[in-house]
Amino acid sequence: MAKKVLVIGGVAAGMSAASQAKRRSPDTEVVVLESGLDVSYGACGMPYNISDPKREMQDLVVITAGQFREKRGLDVRLEHRAGEIDRSNKTVKGMSPDGNFEIGYDKLVIATGARAVVPDLPGIDLDNVYTFHTLEDGRRLKQALKKFDKPARVLLAGAGYVGLELADALASLGHHVTMIKRKPKLLSWMDQALEDRLLKELEKNSVDLVTGAGLDSIEKSGDLLLVKAGPNNFSADLAVVAVGIRPNSEIASAAGLDTGRFGEIMVDEELKTNDPDIYAAGDCADAFHVVTGKRAWIPLALRANRAGKIAGANTVGAGLKAPPVAGTQVFKLFSLEVAKSGLSLDQARAGNFEPVSIVIHASNRGHAFPGAGKMSVELVADKRSGRLLGGQIVAEEGAAHRIDTIAAALAAKMSAREFGGLDLAYAPPFGPTWDPLLVAATQLIKKLEA
Repeated sequence: MAKKVLVIGGVAAGMSAASQAKRRSPDTEVVVLESGLDVSYGACGMPYNISDPKREMQDLVVITAGQFREKRGLDVRLEHRAGEIDRSNKTVKGMSPDGNFEIGYDKLVIATGARAVVPDLPGIDLDNVYTFHTLEDGRRLKQALKKFDKPARVLLAGAGYVGLELADALASLGHHVTMIKRKPKLLSWMDQALEDRLLKELEKNSVDLVTGAGLDSIEKSGDLLLVKAGPNNFSADLAVVAVGIRPNSEIASAAGLDTGRFGEIMVDEELKTNDPDIYAAGDCADAFHVVTGKRAWIPLALRANRAGKIAGANTVGAGLKAPPVAGTQVFKLFSLEVAKSGLSLDQARAGNFEPVSIVIHASNRGHAFPGAGKMSVELVADKRSGRLLGGQIVAEEGAAHRIDTIAAALAAKMSAREFGGLDLAYAPPFGPTWDPLLVAATQLIKKLEA
């Protein structure tokens, strides 16, 4: 049993790990080193907080460092940036406001998360150029938006789901939003028929989208920013760079811990690294994919919380195994719910499957029930085995929870035929007798057996 557990990093994975270790072993000393001032907050709520001027970003704080100390008995040390792991002596060195520190451990959890990608290009460090990943990023952007007594022109670089959520928030406030993206597609994993609905939704809400144009440079001209993106030139009051994230894993790789393609720390099912006394969890670490069985880096909130909890429990001898991930995700884009779980068609091809896909468009409510809208569903299965590999849904209503049915089917390793035989709930306010998922499965089975 570890006498001292040291956790590098707070927020979802770090505080879950620390809390779980202390709960399971009250006599164990648990120390958390957090480089910033926030240790527990709902980062996924940041775009929605931006869209509500009456709320403060601070409202997203779940538990303060003081509450962790007082109520859970954790030694939480803010503004303590870990800089080096000495595996031989089992110590961590770093910097704090009081100077250098060195602290020992019996078991170590690395929960350093990820950071926003900041391209190395001219003008990226100018005033009114923001990233949007941490709570402090959210505070800065929200404060900046308060300066404008009329709609601002906002240049948003990047169009992943966080960027799209932010475009929704900014446009809903009346700001003029232009999104630029280097790649030609909006979302690389999305079927084009479904993506077309997102493109129409952006157009309907006056969000300009320019694809094939990545951010090249930013200049200041008076109060304006002049942004160059490929052959295009834009002027903006402020710019937000949301072109992706990367794991904060440098401290791990410098200590000789194995890392993957994106720099993510490689862990086993118990969240152990290649050092048996060091665990890693959250956005800095990898996972195993439920469909492929291979390693994957899919940084999402539930995995971070769950992995942190399991890693913390295992530092005090629990021996738990983390379940695989399906990459289940959902976001709102104005009136649309957009959801995905498992593999897309291209991802399935890359995974050496022989994929077959089907796209259907069906009503999301029963026949003649008022307020019905269109639900677009794509399902992907393997021609050789018949196994369901993934799915995507876009709808005004009903996508967010139906995607969980697909996620459960993937975890159960269902075939398309088994999925099509599910006894799903029916009532006219929620869907037709033949649910869109069952309609899609029926069509997919026909294509598989053709």
